[in-house]
Formats: sequence, C-alpha cells, structure tokens
Amino acid sequence: MPPILEVKNLVTRFYTQDGVVHAVNGVSFELEEGETLAIVGESGCGKSVTMMSLLRLIPNPPARIEAGQAIFDDGFGARDLLGLPEPDLRQVRGGRIGFVFQDPLTSLNPVLTIGEQIAESLIEHLRMPEGPARERATELLEHVGLPAARERYTNYPHQFSGGMRQRVMIAMAIACVPKILIADEPTTALDVTIQAQIVDLVTRLRGELGMAVIWITHDLGVVAGIADRVQVMYGGMVAERARVDDLYDCPQHPYTIGLLGALPRLDDTTNKRLVNIKGSPPDLLTAPAHCPFAARCPYAFERCWREVPALRPAGVGHHVACFFDVENGRPRDDG
Repeated sequence: MPPILEVKNLVTRFYTQDGVVHAVNGVSFELEEGETLAIVGESGCGKSVTMMSLLRLIPNPPARIEAGQAIFDDGFGARDLLGLPEPDLRQVRGGRIGFVFQDPLTSLNPVLTIGEQIAESLIEHLRMPEGPARERATELLEHVGLPAARERYTNYPHQFSGGMRQRVMIAMAIACVPKILIADEPTTALDVTIQAQIVDLVTRLRGELGMAVIWITHDLGVVAGIADRVQVMYGGMVAERARVDDLYDCPQHPYTIGLLGALPRLDDTTNKRLVNIKGSPPDLLTAPAHCPFAARCPYAFERCWREVPALRPAGVGHHVACFFDVENGRPRDDG
C-alpha cells in the first residue's frame, strides 16, 4: 500500500531583517499507515517547522515554503497538502490530521472553556449539532483520562495543570478521528510521571483509532518506547533514518552517536562520562554548502567541507547522510 504521507524535498525559508533563515533544506520522508515516526534533534534543527509547514501553519510572511510536496493519501484520493486551496486544507487540519502543539497553555484559547474548544472542532468538521457535540466532547475528555470530565467541561485552560491541559489538547486533536496525529514535543516541561502517562495515552489511542503518529521530540529516552522508526534531523536536514532498534543498536551518523552517548543509561555500570558534542549548531543564515555537522564532527575530512551529503542506504531500511563509514572507520564507497 502507498504511504499515508509522502514528503518530497521540502524547503522552508524565513525572510528576516537579519537575512534569510534556511530552516528546512530538502527534507523527504514517508509515513506508513498506523506507524509511529519519531522526529528527533536539538532545538533549531527544523523538526517543528517541517511539520508545521506541511499544514501551512507557519506565518507568511516572514516564512515561505519554497519547494516540495506533501502527498496525503487517506483513502479518499491522494492530494498535495502544499498545493491545496485554503478551504480544503482547513478540512484536513483538525479533521484528517490532528496536531498537538508544544505549549498547551498558549495554544488553547484562554477565554473559551475547554469543552467549547473541543465541541467547536466537531461542529466545524463533522457538522455535528451543538447538543451532541457537547456530549461527544465530554466523552473525549473522559477517554483521555481527565478526572471529573463532565464537571470540568466548563473550566478554562488556566484552571488545569500542565499535564491536564495536554490531555485536553490530545482530546481536541483526536476529536474527528484523524488518520495522522502530529505531536510536537507533547511531554516538554512535564515531570517524568506525567510524561509516562502522556506517552501511554498516545500509544493507547494510536491502537484504538488506528492512526499514524508523528512524534517530535529531543528526548531519545521517550523515543525508544513509542516509535517504530526514527528520523534524526540536524541543520534543517535529515541526518539519519532507521527502525528504532537499528538506530539504537547501530547508529551510523556521528551526530546520532553523540546524541545516544549523551543519554544516561540505568544499566551502565562503567561510570563512563556522557558524551559532550562540542561546538555550536550551524548558522542557518548561511545557505548549506557542505555537511552541516562538519564543524562538530570528529570524523570530518576534506569532502565534508565541499559537498552536502545525501541520504544513502546503510542497511535494510536504514539511511544516513554522511560521507564517513563510522562502523568501518573509513570514507564511504560511493561506488
């Protein structure tokens, strides 16, 4: 079967007073029906901008999607999200594709009750009358584990804790039973107990609703328990993509190796120091002309400063954008 989402060569720029920010530089990936794809990388690597570009949620100006396609095939015909007329795209946003934003307090409307905000989505996308929409919104709040959902329907966002607001956001995102749920760092700023509850909730909903999930995060510890595949981004590009077990067992990109080396392990009894990736992320005001990780890479050689590496196979279902074969300790053979 064709993938439910296929992104091809996405390019997004921000035109600012300081210059052009090259935020997303030719990102391509596929999402299969029912799978969870984790997008990982440090702040500023292009994770959130990539996903917000797909639904044209970035402000224009200063942002501009300069190239690419995002073919969405939910069984009702494939269409390019980047070329859809705005009225058609509004039906996809929130209807066929749900989005859980990074900060629920600023994403929720402070002057509307949480129940009104969920019911609004049902009325808009499913043309549900107000009474049934209210009842369904209450059921959704119960479904995501909000205590005393019926009584709290008329509460405002500021009356909830961070974890409870995140549950409200998830209820809103799944209200119309989307085919894809995009979760943009949904566990950021939550304590570890609440993080685990949110991860378990999304995992359960994925199984019950049969939806695919794109999970954006900088926490590789969360990724191990929720994802089927992992895509590592750096400098607005895809550095590595693999099945989750392959990525942890045999990382191929120096940046991925550094990220995993910086992750504390409970089973490590060697007292080995965590990895510190020296240097700073690339200046995105400069158009990419070489490997974006070259300045911080211990394996960089002359070619890394001359060319931008493309994704190439490094095993079954494993792709890496690197000129150096870390596993064998030598430059990769392009032949």
